[in-house]
Amino acid sequence: MIRAIVRFNQEISTALVTYLPTIFGSNRNASKDLNSRINYSVNETAPKTVLEIGGIDRPLLKKSSLYKYLGMDIDFRPDCNLVYDEFFVQSIEEKFTKRSDLIISKTLLEHVKDNKKSITNMHEALNDGGLMVHYVPSKYHPYSLLLRLVGHQLQKVLITALRPEAAEVSGYLAFFNLCSPRQMRRACEKAGFKDIKITCYYRATDYFSFFVPAFILVALWENICAKFCLETMAAGFIIEARK
Repeated sequence: MIRAIVRFNQEISTALVTYLPTIFGSNRNASKDLNSRINYSVNETAPKTVLEIGGIDRPLLKKSSLYKYLGMDIDFRPDCNLVYDEFFVQSIEEKFTKRSDLIISKTLLEHVKDNKKSITNMHEALNDGGLMVHYVPSKYHPYSLLLRLVGHQLQKVLITALRPEAAEVSGYLAFFNLCSPRQMRRACEKAGFKDIKITCYYRATDYFSFFVPAFILVALWENICAKFCLETMAAGFIIEARK
């Protein structure tokens, strides 16, 4: 019964995006932009070593003879040894002795308890002139606030019930430490990064597609935030910074 109600609401939410794209859709896709910027960095700067953090067995890039591809995660699955040249089971909060020219991640830093340490460690793990590129969900979006409000255990139950298609790739413990554009920029500056660029994204209504009234309210809120460039209230952001 619950699944049927959820599917019905998701269908209406999808229809709203399709027929009213200026209100419920978005011309900017964070995932596509992240992939584009990573590929641009690979093609233009020709890194010898690339480190992906938190990619587990779903990497953002493919192995290539052009670079050595390192993976790092606190979990391990058998395919990790296939999709990376080397894989390390550890947190980025711990020191990492391997040096890279490019460090990348997607929806990882919100799950790190101490991002001051993680940013410092990434700075030390980069070669001079190296670049890091991350997509980070922002801590003040309604979804992020709700996530912290319900707690980790209830979060997993709700995801299974309301977003079963995402159950295998979400539901991890989230801290959102320093996960706002201003806080992340400041932490990068203190760690020694330069040429810091942040691009904000304001659309994350799909998290609320299981309940149309919430979907509509969040979409309207996101439109207001985007209109007035309220970066603190963004759904997420891409941050690029160079050593």
